[in-house]
Amino acid sequence: MDNFYELASKRQSCRNYSDRPVEKEKLMQCIKSAAIAPSACNGQPWHYTLITESETVAKLVRHLQSAGANRFTSKTPAFAVITEKPTNAMASMGERLKDQDFSSMDIGISVAHFVLQAEALGLSTCIIGWFNENGIKELLNIKKSDRIRLVIAVGYKDDSDTLRPKKRKSLEDVLTVIE
Repeated sequence: MDNFYELASKRQSCRNYSDRPVEKEKLMQCIKSAAIAPSACNGQPWHYTLITESETVAKLVRHLQSAGANRFTSKTPAFAVITEKPTNAMASMGERLKDQDFSSMDIGISVAHFVLQAEALGLSTCIIGWFNENGIKELLNIKKSDRIRLVIAVGYKDDSDTLRPKKRKSLEDVLTVIE
């Protein structure tokens, strides 16, 4: 296995995509990696919808750019829309008993698998949380009762998009070691 830290360090949110289409095989590998993510009681509370058809991509982009946000999506060739689905009874009970939102955590882990697999395949991604949920539901025929949690922009980065230095808290600020 290659160095995971190196892979994680290279991955960044891309906001400048080339017009090169994304191969279906690579998108399916991202989905396969997302699907094997761990989840509370194996509830797997996610559903991915891949959009690559140019007309639907253009319509989706309008719902991502509400209030002037996400203008970079105009050049994005592919998207994955992640919908929260009901989890299994055991995970649901655990959420209520422990007052924890396991489904959101599980979706986050699955999305991390997706974007890191994309990076390993030479693709770039951006996880988007600002969008017109009702508009996307109508466009993609998603039930009104379902929640769209995230959208992932996927494509090949433009040559002008260079690796930016990561600005993170120090390890001392995010770590306590008890020995």
